[in-house]
Amino acid sequence: MQKMMWIAGCVVLLAISPIQADQVQLPTTTADFFQPGTQPLPDGFQAFEVSSLSCLNCHQFEDDDNPDEITSPYINYAGSMMAQSARDPVWRAAVSIANQDANGAGEYCIRCHAPMGWGSGRSTTGDLDDLWQPDDTDGIGCSFCHRMVDPIFSAENPAQDADILQALVDAGTYPDPAHPGNGRFIFDPIDDRRGPLDDVGINMHGASQIWHSPHHSEASFCAPCHDLGNPVFTWNEAEQKYDVTSMDAPHPTQDVYHMFPEQRTYSEWLHSDFADTGVYFPDGRFGGNGHPDGVMKSCQDCHMPKTYGANCAFWYLPDIGTRPDIDVHSFAGGNTWVIGAVHDLWDPTYTGLTDDVVNMSMQRTADLLAAASDMDVEQNEAQLDIRVTNWSGHKLPTGMPEGRRMWLNVQYLNSTGDIVEEHGAYDWLTAELDAASTQVWEARLGVSQEVSDLTGVDAGESYHLVLCDQFVIDNRIPPVGFTNAAFEAIGAAPVGATYADGQHWSDTAYEIPAGSETAVVTMYFQTTTKEFMEFLRDANTTDNNGQEAWDAYVARGMSPPVIMDSTTIELDPVTDVPGDINGDGVVGVDDLLILLSQWGPCDGCSADLDGSGDVGVDDLLLLLANFG
Repeated sequence: MQKMMWIAGCVVLLAISPIQADQVQLPTTTADFFQPGTQPLPDGFQAFEVSSLSCLNCHQFEDDDNPDEITSPYINYAGSMMAQSARDPVWRAAVSIANQDANGAGEYCIRCHAPMGWGSGRSTTGDLDDLWQPDDTDGIGCSFCHRMVDPIFSAENPAQDADILQALVDAGTYPDPAHPGNGRFIFDPIDDRRGPLDDVGINMHGASQIWHSPHHSEASFCAPCHDLGNPVFTWNEAEQKYDVTSMDAPHPTQDVYHMFPEQRTYSEWLHSDFADTGVYFPDGRFGGNGHPDGVMKSCQDCHMPKTYGANCAFWYLPDIGTRPDIDVHSFAGGNTWVIGAVHDLWDPTYTGLTDDVVNMSMQRTADLLAAASDMDVEQNEAQLDIRVTNWSGHKLPTGMPEGRRMWLNVQYLNSTGDIVEEHGAYDWLTAELDAASTQVWEARLGVSQEVSDLTGVDAGESYHLVLCDQFVIDNRIPPVGFTNAAFEAIGAAPVGATYADGQHWSDTAYEIPAGSETAVVTMYFQTTTKEFMEFLRDANTTDNNGQEAWDAYVARGMSPPVIMDSTTIELDPVTDVPGDINGDGVVGVDDLLILLSQWGPCDGCSADLDGSGDVGVDDLLLLLANFG
C-alpha cells in the first residue's frame, strides 16, 4: 500500500516537475535531506565575511621574506577547489540533474559546496538560483572554516564552545561525533575566528575575536564534507541491500554508514595506519619543508603542507612575524582541470584567479598525485610484473566516484623504437581509453532494478548519483592498514577486486610480446571521464548547466590525464615463446622449417613443443598460433 501511494504521488509530481517524460522524479522534500548540526540562521547569527572582498586585504601579499614559495593564504586558497567549489561547472551540472532525479536534492549538495549561502538561509529548495548573492559563490570561504567548532568539547577549546554545543543538544540537532560526515558541521553563530595558532600576538580583526582551536589541525575537521552517505537510501541488513526511505522524513537512523556511500574518504583515512600510528616518509614527499618529523597523520599534513612564511601582510611586525611552519592553504587534491575552467567562466574579481595562480594550482595537484603512489616494474621471464603501491591516507583514487580513474599504459617497443604492442592506449583527441586492454582502478555506481522500476531510469551502471544504490565495481587500492572487516563496516569494501588484510598495493602482469626490447610503463590519473561529461550534457534538461560544463571541459582539453609515475625498462630476450625454436624472439619461417625437418618421432628435439616425444600436428598448431 505504501509503495502504491508513493507511485501515485510521483504521478502527480510529473505534472509539475520539469523532468524527462520517461522518468519519475523521487518525491523527496527538504526533510529527507535534513542533517543534524548547526542549522541555517541560528540564534544570534552574524553574517559571514567574504574572503574575496575582505580577507584578501590583509591575507593577499607576495613579500613575506620567503623567496622560494608564495605562502600568502589568500593566493593559495583562491587557487584551490575549496574556494571555487560553488563555481565548479561540473558540480553545478550535477546539481541540476540531482534536482531532476529527486526533488530538492541539491540542498544536500549546496550545504558543503556553498556553506556560507546555506548557513545564511539562502538554500531552501536545492535550486542554485537560491544563491543569488555574488558572495554565495565564494565556496567554502575563509570565514566559514574559521568559524567551525569542534563537536567534541575539551578544555583546549574556546570556553564558549560549550554553550554552542549545548544549544544544539537542547534543540535536538547535536550531531553524533561518531558520524561527523554529511555536512554536519557546527559553526559559531557570531563572527569569532578560530585557528590552530595559540600565540597570535595582535588581533587585527576588529570586534571579531581570535581563538585557539586544536580542531583545525585534526582530520575530523575535514570529515563533514568528505564522508558522505545518501540519506535517500537505508541499509537493509536482512536482504543485504539498500532500500529507498519512506520519503518526507529524515533518515530513520541518521547513521551515515547505513546510507548508500557517495564517498568515504574520511572513513578510509580513519581505518588506516595514518589515523593510528601515522606513516613515516623518509623522502619527505608529503608535509612540506616545515613539517617536523616526516610522519603523516592528519589530512592537513598532506593537503596543507608546512613551509616558512607568514599568515598576514603585516608579517614584519614583531608580534606577527614569520614562522617556520605555516600551513599552505593550497588544499591540493585530485581535481586537475576544473580550476582552469572556473577561471575561464567567472569574473576574477570574485575568484581571485589569475593565469599564474591557476598554473600553480594545477602543478601542485600533479605533484601531489605523483607522490601518492609508487610503481615498481620488473621482468619475470616472458612476463612484465607491475606493482602500484598506495601511499595516500585513503583509497587511491578516492572521493567522488563519477569519472575519477587511474590506469596503466604499457608500450612494448622493438629495436627501431616502433610499438610492438600497447595496453591502455589513450586517444588524446577524442578522450577515449582502451580500458579493456589494461588495468583501470575506479569506482562505478549502478541503479538496481527496484529503483529502476520506481523511477524509469535504466537499471545497471549509472551516473544518476542520487538514484544509485549499488556498486558495479570498486577496485580502488586501499590505504596502509586496510582490513576487509573495517572497510565492510563503513560501506567501503572492494567490489570486483580482492585485497588481503594489510594489502595496500595492486599487482598486474602482462605477457611480453615477441620482438620487444623495451617497455615503457606509465600510470595515468584522470579527474573526469568523457562518458561522465557526456552524461551531464545530455541528461540535464532543466537548464544549461550541462552544456556549459561540457563546453568548459572541451575548452580545457577534455580533462587531460596526468602522469603519476613512468619508467622505461630494457627487456631481456624472450626465448620461451612457444614456436620460437631458434630463439631469435620471433616465430617465423625459419622456425617452421626446423619443425618440418624434425617431423615424426623425435625424443628431445627442439621442435617437440608439447613435450610428447613426437613432432607432429599439435606442435605445428602451437607454432602457427604464435606465428609472427
